[in-house]
Amino acid sequence: MLAALDDQRTRLELESYCQVRTWVVMPDHLHLLFTLGPNQELSEVLRLFKGRLTPALRHHDLSWQDGYYEHHMRPDEDRLPVFLYIFLNPYRAKLLQSSEKWPGYFCSTDDWNWFGPLTNSEVPFPEWLR
Repeated sequence: MLAALDDQRTRLELESYCQVRTWVVMPDHLHLLFTLGPNQELSEVLRLFKGRLTPALRHHDLSWQDGYYEHHMRPDEDRLPVFLYIFLNPYRAKLLQSSEKWPGYFCSTDDWNWFGPLTNSEVPFPEWLR
């Protein structure tokens, strides 16, 4: 499933629909932060993203929930809290130990260059989870 997700990320980026910044795949949901491409509408990008992933979901007897929650970030808004929220989600859900790396986490190379060094060698600092 992660491979299908990454394939669609690459395809949408190559087609200039969006630039995926970070995501985390949870057992029953997905947190995703992306920048829309020029002149793109959120509804169209999500329609393509969800539609293209539906066959892979069906293969695993999964489906999309109706609707989604969106938050438009202002250009001057601090992204660190959003990156931390997404990164920490599986740890706060107690799906793994703080010393383990979650396989369903993605961060773009450009964003990992600033965000990665803030982590404890790609995992959270234990105090982040208190």
